[in-house]
Amino acid sequence: MTLTDYLIARIRASGPLSMADYMADCLLHPQFGYYSTRDPFGAAGDFVTAPEISQMFGELIGLALAQAWLDQAAPGRFVLAELGPGRGTLMADALRATARVPGFVQAAEVWLVEASASLRARQRKVLAGHNVQWVDSVAGLPEAPLYLVANEFFDALPVRQFQREGDGWRERRVGLEGGVLTLGLAGAGPQAALSHRLADTKDGDIVELCPAATPILGEVARRIARNGGAALIVDYGDWRSLGDTVQALKAHRPVPVLETPGEADLTAHVDFEVLSQAAQAEGCAASRMTPQGLFLERLGITARAETLARADAEGTAAAHRRLTHPDEMGNLFKVLGLCPPGAPPLAGLDP
Repeated sequence: MTLTDYLIARIRASGPLSMADYMADCLLHPQFGYYSTRDPFGAAGDFVTAPEISQMFGELIGLALAQAWLDQAAPGRFVLAELGPGRGTLMADALRATARVPGFVQAAEVWLVEASASLRARQRKVLAGHNVQWVDSVAGLPEAPLYLVANEFFDALPVRQFQREGDGWRERRVGLEGGVLTLGLAGAGPQAALSHRLADTKDGDIVELCPAATPILGEVARRIARNGGAALIVDYGDWRSLGDTVQALKAHRPVPVLETPGEADLTAHVDFEVLSQAAQAEGCAASRMTPQGLFLERLGITARAETLARADAEGTAAAHRRLTHPDEMGNLFKVLGLCPPGAPPLAGLDP
């Protein structure tokens, strides 16, 4: 049996799936899911994330969190955590860079929020020599000041899609036509979560909702508001969701979303407005959304690139451009920072 076979049988038994249910099966099915069956990162995988492009990214993220730690009186015990840590490259680079910040690594308890057994094994190798612990969700983290990074985590959470029709919405669903997976629409009806979007959309517009994003971000924000700390959310997206942004990548190339279930990475653009509102609802302060390129330049990536260029000028220049240039990742990716109310703003971000 393949995941396609499983999905067809599920639809025949229970009816069409929401896009969120389809994405969840494609990514996380325990036997056939994308993250359950492979290492998707790097040149041999399906996509490359910023930490895999250059060590500069993880170094600067780590130093930004270390500065927040210093600004909040350097608590003697804290949780240093990452959501969806991939291969562990970002955390390894962050720990190496922050080893020069007196007391930071010694006070840190490193926790990785990772559900995939195969990725945990890869992270364990990359972070050998560090005392690292794993949990399946943010709720499993210990109570302590929390300094957290989530890079390309929220974009992998499943989304529901709704198409406007009059004053109602029709949910886009994955069904069957002639035994083949196909997209269709449910009947029109009101959606309380989208009532405010009637003011800035028109018939035919598609709006995406990510059911898991608010609870996860809310839990992070509650802990930071209660115990102190900071969070850096880095992802691609914009301030408000509009349009069909679900995409599939296989071998670094876009493929149709329904073509190869379980064999391609599925993602959707992140709605940063929703994340900011969720944080503030829990009493946490949220920064302005900032383009990744500007954020990294403010943190000093050019100076760091000049140092690394002594060993590899061409490779460092290419990495610097890819991370910061507006035509590359510089504008597509955004950064949102969280900190307790009244705490100094995070380095590189505007309050």
